[in-house]
Amino acid sequence: MEYGIAKSDRLPVHDHATEGFQHEAFLYAGRDEFLDGTAAFIREGLAVGEPALVVVDGPKIAWLRDELGADGEDVQFADMALVGSNPARIIQAWRDFVDQRGDTRSRVRGIGEPIGPDCSPAELVECQRHETLLNLVFGETPAFRLMCPYDTDALDEWVVEEALRSHPVVASDGHRTPSSLYGGIELATAPFSVPLPEAPRDAKELYFEAASLAALRQYVALRAADAEVEPARIEDLLLAVNEVATNSLRHGAGTGYLRIWEEPDALVCEVRDEGVFDQPLAGRLRPTPAQIGGYGLWVANQVCDLVQVRSLPGGTAVRLQMRRN
Repeated sequence: MEYGIAKSDRLPVHDHATEGFQHEAFLYAGRDEFLDGTAAFIREGLAVGEPALVVVDGPKIAWLRDELGADGEDVQFADMALVGSNPARIIQAWRDFVDQRGDTRSRVRGIGEPIGPDCSPAELVECQRHETLLNLVFGETPAFRLMCPYDTDALDEWVVEEALRSHPVVASDGHRTPSSLYGGIELATAPFSVPLPEAPRDAKELYFEAASLAALRQYVALRAADAEVEPARIEDLLLAVNEVATNSLRHGAGTGYLRIWEEPDALVCEVRDEGVFDQPLAGRLRPTPAQIGGYGLWVANQVCDLVQVRSLPGGTAVRLQMRRN
């Protein structure tokens, strides 16, 4: 399958004339193709003084260190299992790396693989949203080139096709080519309309207002203990629920609803209110000291395993997932 790649319109492998953000999906099949493409990308950058950060899973870090040998000493590595345990944390990691250079004229490179065959359906949707939002965050950032590997042997075809909608460039077989499926920056700025799956019928729903926040936290604590969530993680979940519920009181007409249920390996809390907002990067970038508001979703993303936000005409839902351990 060609995956929307325009073979007749190949781009140069390295284009110093392109100073803006370069975001490419790297299509590979198996270990050898992964190493050929990523090692060449890193070495090409090192040859012209471009530092690199590689965020992939642990086994691939080991492969790359072995492949790069001495060259790997000049590369930063981070395990995606830690950086991207919640996909909403990844953008700040890239922001920190880009900002480390100090001089905006200095070019940097990154390799990030947030999507793998083990992603749950919910994680996959949020990872795909992350890939789209990268174009919004770094669209005006000069001199940053980010390669996102996709294993065509391990991933469904529709997952790879979705990658070509969020990446303007496709890298494959040693060539860089414009993606004919790329949806443009509009994909990142448009309201995110992918609905959340329905809560199970046995989900418990509670109405809350300012006077009942303490009781809400107490109920969540009891349910989390019954679900055998580790004590430290219960404290994190209570912090997240409190932050998100407080946001609902502030922006959602002073009231809200909490729904809570168990899944096989996690406890899920969903906060709903009647408010509507259009802030696609909410909770993904670290709030600044002078910033007013914007801390609630940031805190939730730092302590929860997954945070899903949907704001539609009928109101806003924030779904928090906390694994038991």
